[in-house]
Amino acid sequence: MTDSRLEHDFLGERSIPNAAYYGIQTLRALENFDITGIPLRTEPLFVQALAYVKKAAALANRDLGVLDPTIADCIATACDKVASGQYDDQFLTDMIQGGAGTSVNMNANEVIANVALELMGHRKGQYEFCHPNNHVNCSQSTNDAYPTAFRIALSNKLVGYAQTLGKLADAFAAKGEEFRNVLKMGRTQLQDAVPMSMGDEFKAFATNLREELLRIEDSRRLISEINMGATAIGTRVNAPDGYAELVTEHLRTITGLDLSLAGDLIEATYDTGAYVQLSGVLKRTAVKLSKICNDLRLLSSGPRAGFFEINLPPLQPGSSIMPGKVNPVVPEVVNQTAFYVIGADLTVTMAAEAGQLQLNVMEPVISFALFTSISYMTRACHTLREKCVVGITANAARAEQMVRNSIGIVTQLNPVLGYEASAEIAKEALLSGKSVYDIAVTERGLLTQAKWDEIFTFENLIRPHFIQ
Repeated sequence: MTDSRLEHDFLGERSIPNAAYYGIQTLRALENFDITGIPLRTEPLFVQALAYVKKAAALANRDLGVLDPTIADCIATACDKVASGQYDDQFLTDMIQGGAGTSVNMNANEVIANVALELMGHRKGQYEFCHPNNHVNCSQSTNDAYPTAFRIALSNKLVGYAQTLGKLADAFAAKGEEFRNVLKMGRTQLQDAVPMSMGDEFKAFATNLREELLRIEDSRRLISEINMGATAIGTRVNAPDGYAELVTEHLRTITGLDLSLAGDLIEATYDTGAYVQLSGVLKRTAVKLSKICNDLRLLSSGPRAGFFEINLPPLQPGSSIMPGKVNPVVPEVVNQTAFYVIGADLTVTMAAEAGQLQLNVMEPVISFALFTSISYMTRACHTLREKCVVGITANAARAEQMVRNSIGIVTQLNPVLGYEASAEIAKEALLSGKSVYDIAVTERGLLTQAKWDEIFTFENLIRPHFIQ
């Protein structure tokens, strides 16, 4: 026994480490594509999905009499082992490669073939008994196997992301309930507007994010349409009659997903519109999340020279020179994550646009952009919830003081005094530094104390009703 084995393809022979389950085409990919330094194994759901696709293909080919049942069953068992994560370390192809994903597809074909060979009592590389192309890739092309696995992996990855985003929304809703009796000043264009409840402000954050859960489900429905059985360009070349429908049925059973076969396989083989839509959803959520983090940083600014309406959990010293300074580091890191996702959306857009004729060869960078964006957004949502939102406290006295001293409360007087009189009060208050109360009640006598008290109850400030 030697430490290596010889494998060949039509370009020649190469030496493969005997311990490796991958083969010559994976080796060539390792030599040619050192771009991100991030291998396929870092996306275990993608590896799992590739195994699902290969198992479904083996079962369909067996059922149609295309594959020997013994070989097909060994491939299926090998796929189960790969799907369980036992061989993740063998999936080494860089996430971004040329060839429209052929290297990823062959990485899967070779690993599964060699696992199956061992199950059959043969040595790795004895491909006459189970071949990566002839058997594992039977009735397939990279152009249907890769995107189908990609969509399955995306769908499963979105489940975890949606759960994490939902928990973040729940955390904001819980704070909304906790802060329901905290009076504060609402602001537009960073200027005083009208009073509101801090609880309503935080409940609005929750509503804002929960809207995104619906968009995620819409995207999952779009990517549930697959082109398995299309083979090279959608004409079903080298696939037996009934294969596309049968392999799709097997995939539904294996994955538990509501997958459907595209009605036009030629169109489905080059179309990347579903990825553009999903990327847009991720960008939309990133924009919303970043805006919320901007608000949290503003509301916690200070402590003496800012808004200081809320306190964020102090996590670490904020300066190497300013003693006692604590920065809003979690909202800041979520902001930066959002910027990355927004940029990745442009990558997906350009890659989707760059396809020509019957195939989009840029799908690897689309997969990299979407997988990383979902991962980063999931971690950002978890971090924001665990290390920030659940620990936020309200400076209720400070927030109410700003309401009572604000000129913005003059808006509440419009129905009683009219706009012109109210504007005059606001102008004088701004120039003199006096309160709206002092001018309207004490000095000008425009309102009785009883009327003032009726207008400026807590309930009427946060749930205004018309008073004349």
